[in-house]
Amino acid sequence: MDKTNSGVAMDYHQAYHTSDETSSSKKLDTGREQNKEGDIPYKETSGGVESVDRPPAQGLTEQTDRIAVNKSTLDLHLTTHTGEKPFMCKECGYRTANRTYLSVHMRSHTGVKPYKCDLCDYSAKTKGHLDDHMARHTGEKPYMCGECEYRTADRSALTVHMRKHTGVKPYKCDLCDYSATQKGDLDKHMTTHSGEKPYMCGECGYRTARKSDLSRHMMKHTGDKPYKCDQCDYSSTDKGCLKKHTVTHAP
Repeated sequence: MDKTNSGVAMDYHQAYHTSDETSSSKKLDTGREQNKEGDIPYKETSGGVESVDRPPAQGLTEQTDRIAVNKSTLDLHLTTHTGEKPFMCKECGYRTANRTYLSVHMRSHTGVKPYKCDLCDYSAKTKGHLDDHMARHTGEKPYMCGECEYRTADRSALTVHMRKHTGVKPYKCDLCDYSATQKGDLDKHMTTHSGEKPYMCGECGYRTARKSDLSRHMMKHTGDKPYKCDQCDYSSTDKGCLKKHTVTHAP
């Protein structure tokens, strides 16, 4: 990176860290003069200097340390130092440093899902979620665990899976020392403190705190026994019972 471009980038960064508005203005002007000489293509907008979609000037590479092409980009970067989160959801109090993240978050309240699957009626609030869904149509599982042979089409599923290897359990109960790898598991645990049993059988009134327990209970009414022994005609409503049964076939 040549000295001229390096100086411009550092001037941008230091001017905002020292809160010297006068100096900052001069530095931005210096940046504009540099642009006029042809090193960095730009165009003027109502928000300041904005880069155009052209190759970067010689000497400016991805290794450049946080060069801000415009003021808004630098302001967003500075929040990583200050921890400031100026954008807040009025519905639930969620806060973020990025206006775009707030826009995506608001879809959780509005129900807007702009990303549509063209193979089924699935829709998503983010493109990433749609990409994960599309992999289910293709059968592709691009995310692979480096510790075992687990593969998945969902990046977040891989993140959760990796906690089995690392032992990380980020979801903590504030009433006891229980912790979990997934929020859903913590939610289930919290019902042991509250006594809440939201899942009810429509046939007999049985209630439970766990959806999986209700599914298993319903098999008593339907007679379904999905867990089958591959060595005899034994079947069960419970996977654990099948495992115990298979021991009887062991030599």
